[in-house]
Amino acid sequence: MSTEIRVPQLPESVADATLVTWHKQPGDPIRRDENLADLETDKVVLEVPAPANGVVSEIRVPSGTVVTSGQVLAVIEEGAAAPARASAPAATAAAPSSSPGATAKPAAPQKVAQASASAEAPRDAGRLSPSVRRLVEENHLNPAAIPGSGRDGRLTKADVVDYLGRKPAPAAAVAAASAVPPPASVSSPATAPVVSALPLARAAVARAPAPAAGARAEQRVPMTRLRARIAQRLIEAQSTQALLTTFNEVDLTAIQELRARYKDRFEKERGVKLGFMSFFVKAAIAALKKFQVLNASVDGNDIIYHEFYDIGVAVSTDRGLVVPIVRDADTKDFAQLEKEIADFARKAREGSLAIEDLTGGTFTITNGGVFGSLMSTPIVNAPQSAILGMHKVQERPMVVNGQVAVRPMMYLAVTYDHRIIDGREAVQFLVAIKDALEDPGRMLLGI
Repeated sequence: MSTEIRVPQLPESVADATLVTWHKQPGDPIRRDENLADLETDKVVLEVPAPANGVVSEIRVPSGTVVTSGQVLAVIEEGAAAPARASAPAATAAAPSSSPGATAKPAAPQKVAQASASAEAPRDAGRLSPSVRRLVEENHLNPAAIPGSGRDGRLTKADVVDYLGRKPAPAAAVAAASAVPPPASVSSPATAPVVSALPLARAAVARAPAPAAGARAEQRVPMTRLRARIAQRLIEAQSTQALLTTFNEVDLTAIQELRARYKDRFEKERGVKLGFMSFFVKAAIAALKKFQVLNASVDGNDIIYHEFYDIGVAVSTDRGLVVPIVRDADTKDFAQLEKEIADFARKAREGSLAIEDLTGGTFTITNGGVFGSLMSTPIVNAPQSAILGMHKVQERPMVVNGQVAVRPMMYLAVTYDHRIIDGREAVQFLVAIKDALEDPGRMLLGI
């Protein structure tokens, strides 16, 4: 029975998607729920799973094509013929290489190869994120040979890039020669990857010899949809909002002492580490409740005051910056916030965030301090009206009660839309965050 594979229903905020990579070609067997192709939207990479076991009989859309909800991508033939058709080419290919005096010897390597393939299949099919799988397949790598640094030994994109940089050239050539599928399916213009030039370019740079002295090399690489969308939104924010940034600094002595006192017990009882981010989310919510206009947004000539607190936490990934949303953050305790933020960070690195994770938000927190930034002016995540920027914690001499003391200090920045937020409100909002962080008891007492 023939079954059409269609583009999944995309959310209302996503008009279309780009078909980035096909993981199967016509004639390939496929298992139920195995990933058939990757679709890249403005926010995330979506997988297209197979609805049943069978064989891919037809691919109707080449890589690089922009597709919409419900569009037919491929056709598979359901049934029990898949295992027989998959094993037939292996037997045919083995016949020409056998000699009359060694007819029984090729059987052992074939069994080893089959056992190896079956052992690697679960890792390739179920444990690789779309971006990692794409990079592995484009460079004809064996995922089982690459050490994984992610959770439960999962491969990350950094693991693959690092492996490509360390892999010797002869071994790479042999591995590529043994893993390359038939030339017709690779060189066909209809199936050649178009949008996947970036990982290939990175891999080529990692393996290519150093350019000669004085060489002026260039590379032209198309933007991914996510990078293009980020660029568009940043330009829109700066052209439609009256952005202004105010700064302050906060002494994190009390927070550090509190974490040092309770971090072991907190992790043991709550199952998650006590970080800085939960304190900043709590402090921001306390300040937003006092100055609600910073939790508002503009719609035409109207100001929409949100009576809920969906806090976006910016996360940097290989594909670009994403902002997953912690829903109803004001109702969650420190452990719940830490767990949800850590889970979002893991999903972002693995490329497994859902569109629902990135939709909405009333206020955003970004932390440039993880990269060593001391001070910056973050750009508001429109249609929100404000964003809090955290920075590097650095010990500096400060005057405390008339005495010079070394304190862990952090610069804070709030960028806000001056159309609806006055400077007085923005400054007092940032001071409220500073006061809450320097005296954490305020957050517990609600004062």
